[in-house]
Amino acid sequence: QVQLVESGGGLVQAGGSLSVSCAASGRTFRSYAMAWFRQAPGKEREFVAAINRSGSTDYADSVKGRFTISMDNTKNAVFLQMNSVKPEDTAIYYCASGRVVTRNSETYDDWGQGTQVTVSS
Repeated sequence: QVQLVESGGGLVQAGGSLSVSCAASGRTFRSYAMAWFRQAPGKEREFVAAINRSGSTDYADSVKGRFTISMDNTKNAVFLQMNSVKPEDTAIYYCASGRVVTRNSETYDDWGQGTQVTVSS
C-alpha cells in the first residue's frame, strides 16, 4: 500500500497561480503512475492530470496549457503547477497512485486525503 499526503492548497485569485504537492510513502515502488483528480461539491470526481515514472503525461482538456504535472522519482512526490486559474478550478484536489496512466479513477489503487483549492473571481 501507498500513503499519499497532499499539501499546498489554498485561496487564489482568478488568473493567478498555485502549486499543490503530494508526498508518497510506503510501497512506493508500485507507484508507476500518479495522477491528480478534483471534486467539487455535488459533482463526480474529475480527472485532471497524470504522469508515469518515464515522464509520460496526460491532461484533461479543461486544464491543458494551464496546468503542469511533474514527478520527483527520487523523493516519491508529484506536483501540480496551476497557472491562469479559473473559478471552475475550485475543488478538492486529490492525488492518486497506480500502475498505469489512465483517466479513470477506479484504476488507481491509493488516494490522498485531498487539499482544498479555491479560486476567487
